[in-house]
Amino acid sequence: MFSGIVQGAGKVSKIISKKNHITLEISAPKNFSKNLKKGASVSVNGICLTSLDDGKKKLKFDVINETLSKTNIGKAKKGSLVNLERSITASTEIGGHLMSGHIHFAGKVEKISTKNTNKDIQIKFPKKYKQYIFEKGYIGVNGCSLTLGKVNRDSFFVHLIPETLSVTNLDDLKKGSFVNIEIDQNTIAIVETVKNTLAAQKSR
Repeated sequence: MFSGIVQGAGKVSKIISKKNHITLEISAPKNFSKNLKKGASVSVNGICLTSLDDGKKKLKFDVINETLSKTNIGKAKKGSLVNLERSITASTEIGGHLMSGHIHFAGKVEKISTKNTNKDIQIKFPKKYKQYIFEKGYIGVNGCSLTLGKVNRDSFFVHLIPETLSVTNLDDLKKGSFVNIEIDQNTIAIVETVKNTLAAQKSR
């Protein structure tokens, strides 16, 4: 599990293509890999990946084709920046919202507006997720825990402050970029529970 508070952006240093997956090597920010163990979970652009070693030289992960097809990690190139977060512990301060690292879809950036030092970003989403996306709710964007702004029929807005822009790769987004989206699991659970309860009442 993760908190959605990105600890820094790492740089992709090598991509090794294999038969059914790729191996990613990432240069991490200073001290990010401290006490990291082989098999530990790390959020990479919001994707929960398993560390292949202790990360002292580079972070290394295998990424299967299923993950490549559903996320933006398949579009990563040498030099690409990716958001990184270590998994939470019992003593971790939850500054964002709990995230699993399981991406629902890759959303396309429709529009970016700069206002002084802030940015407003409009992101398109598949209509089937509309029931789980509403203003003031939580959303995970490239592993960042964000509050939803205005929600349209098939797109939503997020509003980014300078701190978020300076620590993450969201400042590098352009119109047409794809971002990994994780919908809040609590929202899904609540919506589905209400739907099932109402359906049960109607069937009586």
